[in-house]
Amino acid sequence: MRIVQADVDHLDEVTPLFIKYREFYGQPPLPEASRRFLEARLVHEQAIILVAEDDDSGKALGFCQFIPSFSALTLAASWVLKGIYVTEEARRQLVADKLINHAKTMAREVGVKRMTVMTGEENMAAQSLYRSLGFSNDHDFMYFALKL
Repeated sequence: MRIVQADVDHLDEVTPLFIKYREFYGQPPLPEASRRFLEARLVHEQAIILVAEDDDSGKALGFCQFIPSFSALTLAASWVLKGIYVTEEARRQLVADKLINHAKTMAREVGVKRMTVMTGEENMAAQSLYRSLGFSNDHDFMYFALKL
């Protein structure tokens, strides 16, 4: 398995995974809008999207998307994980682990000081994954959301 950083040439392989990710969270597939969304993030360099590909077939096994951010408190860059998905047939092959570990290495190389992730309270598999990779609950801050 190899991990590659996506660019617009990867849209055909990333978009179906992104759609499955959205469907997992109860969203409609919206293939054209999903593709445009991803394309805009890549063209405007607003996201780091990594793709896990099978060494032999080149087939996409999973993806993760990080959004760069900055902290006024730490005066440093941070990355926020805003989506990760692994195909059903590739689960239990450590695809998610490899994607996130690759992202951690990239982040350190460019001076990122913190990575954050949010997941559903019911998503125990994701919580277990994040804890196993060194993430911990943030007890210093509470996160709130406002739907507009």
